[in-house]
Parts: sequence; structure tokens; C-alpha cells
Amino acid sequence: MTTLIVFDLDGTLVDSRRDLADATNALLADLGAGPLAMDAVTGMVGEGAAVLVRRALSAAGLDPDTPGALDRFLRRYDERLLVHTRPYAGIPEALRALRTGCVLAVLTNKPAGATARILAGLDLAPYFDHVIGGDSTHGRKPDPAALRYLMDASSATPASTVLVGDSRIDLETARRAGTRVCLVRYGFGFTSAVGDLRGDELMVERPEDLPRALLAPPCRQGSS
Repeated sequence: MTTLIVFDLDGTLVDSRRDLADATNALLADLGAGPLAMDAVTGMVGEGAAVLVRRALSAAGLDPDTPGALDRFLRRYDERLLVHTRPYAGIPEALRALRTGCVLAVLTNKPAGATARILAGLDLAPYFDHVIGGDSTHGRKPDPAALRYLMDASSATPASTVLVGDSRIDLETARRAGTRVCLVRYGFGFTSAVGDLRGDELMVERPEDLPRALLAPPCRQGSS
């Protein structure tokens, strides 16, 4: 069996809060509304750009179905993908340690183009064998189709697969696919998952804790 470790992006590998908030507020300014606090925008992240835009428009008192709003947000975000976004401290070192003997992948609800630019711009792309964005034919998390595709592509099983994420969406995705899950407490979506915890989840406080948590049995036993 192959050990497959699948990472969420925002809030797990990278801290993208400021750029997401700035892009959201640029959209709101375009539409004549005032800005939202960064923490408010952060709480709207995790289910894809379309959901973020609808939530932000509603919070700003605008029509959530404003024509063209999603496209305008994507253009605004494209302008600032890497202004403030950085890997969490310790992530490159953790990926380097995990890369030996494991297949690594990214599964995010962020569009594939933006995901590829962020991974390349932050020198994270070489660590990953597969990258799937939220605009793929597999659908968005918590739909488990993309995670199941990654298992098939990597010759992995649910028992030898772990999804690493920071949110309720990641937790639900792993449960639907029957894989293990590791939640990162440092991620900005972690509070959304707290109410759904069952006690059998792996959890880490810091990125540097990931290799020890993920390479411990039974993960190591499943590697090849």
C-alpha cells in the first residue's frame, strides 16, 4: 500500500487571510459597500470562491446574487494572490520530511489556476504529486469524489490515506471518503470543526509536528 497524505491549502499549508480579505474588500468597494474585518472574511473561507462572495455580499448588505460579482472577485484576488500569502512557518521542512516514502497531494476548494500559482510562487509545488482545485470535474469538498480519485491515482486505500486540514469541511470530506484525518489547530478554520470532533482525529499544534504525527504507525506501516 502507498501512504497518501492529502493537504488542504488555505489555513493548512499557507496563511492567505490578508490577501483573501483584501480581495473581498476590493470587490465590496467596487460595488459601493464598506469593508469587512479580516476575521469576518476569514470565517467565510473554505467552501470555494462562490460561497465566499455570496457570504461577503450578504454581510455587506448587498444582493448575494449580484451579477458578475464572482468574476470581479476572482480578478481582484488574482492581482494579489502572493502579496501577503506565505507558508506557515515549518511547512517546507515538514513537507520535505514527509516526501520520502509518501505520496503528497493538495486538495482545495480554491480554483486550480490560483492554487498552482500560489504553490509555484512559494516554492511548494515540487513537493506534490497531485494538485486538485475546486473547479475540477470531481466537485468541491466535502464531496469525497476528488479524494477518492487521489486514492485511486496513488494506489492508496482509505486506511493508508490521511487528509490534513483545518476545518469542518476537511473533517467531513475525510469521513465521507472513509480516510483518516489530521486537523491542524493553527489553521484559521479550526474553530469550525470543534463541534464535530469525535475524539479519534489526529491533531497537531504546529506544522513541525506533522511528520511525527503522520509518520507514526499505522501511517508508516502503510508506506512503500
